Amino acid sequence: MSLNSENLNIFQEVTHLNSEKRNPLSQHLDQMTALQIVRLMNEEDKKVPLAIATILPNIAKAVESIVAAIQQGGRLIYIGAGTSGRLGILDASECPPTFGTEPQLVQGIIAGGIPAFAQSIEGVEDSAQQGTLDLQNITFSEKDILVGIAASGRTPYVIGAIEYAKRQNAKTIAITSNLHSPLTQLADISIIPQVGEEILTGSSRLKSGSAQKMILNMLTTASFILLGKCYQNLMVDVKVSNKKLQARAISIICDATNCSREHAEKMLILADNHAKLAILMILAGVNKAQAKVLLQKNDGYLSRALAQ
Repeated sequence: MSLNSENLNIFQEVTHLNSEKRNPLSQHLDQMTALQIVRLMNEEDKKVPLAIATILPNIAKAVESIVAAIQQGGRLIYIGAGTSGRLGILDASECPPTFGTEPQLVQGIIAGGIPAFAQSIEGVEDSAQQGTLDLQNITFSEKDILVGIAASGRTPYVIGAIEYAKRQNAKTIAITSNLHSPLTQLADISIIPQVGEEILTGSSRLKSGSAQKMILNMLTTASFILLGKCYQNLMVDVKVSNKKLQARAISIICDATNCSREHAEKMLILADNHAKLAILMILAGVNKAQAKVLLQKNDGYLSRALAQ
């Protein structure tokens, strides 16, 4: 059966992508032992942080844009299909417990919806219109910032979303493993870690996926640090939602103030389980109401509040 013209174009596009090329080091992958396979994977994985190191200025630009959007009342929205979409959801879901953010501030959208997070749904990534509809469903606006994640850089679903975001005059960021892709040509900022061919040809959940995860970690962590969500290197806005996080919050208070565990626990209770508030109460010698006013005056930045 011959390919029709549309499928032929897709075939030609895909086969020319760096992420789809064969890795010469794994030509005999099916003949390797378990140790040889994991050793090769380990050697290839070492290339990921090196590739990211070459594009740090672009990642920093993306962070600055995310901070600006959030300061203006916008949201950070990730969108992708398959592994890329799952990684976006994963990073977004970690922001509330780590930084005490509202769940809607950072959101991950995946082609096919939540069912596609746990199980692959074939064909959903081919609809550019669905990418638009999914952004409309969350009332995406010019205040928001969109990060399109696609190793190939040509996923129609993600391209449709980026095009819609641009029509709303919102800032857009692309994360892909391929230079000169349609996605990078559309986005305002392109983050392109060139990690090379996968050991299992075309399996972009490997090095490309690892690179995406590292970059998403950088985007949210650096952004929320700049937004005042940490003090020194402590996650002072941690959400106390279970016993482990309660213990962590107590430890954070101890580290920040050099107080005893008993005093930290007492102050955490007085501060309604807000570690940042408890730290300010201890270090500034103020009560809860006074500490709240100080934080409000300083936009939640603990170091600024302590400087007053």
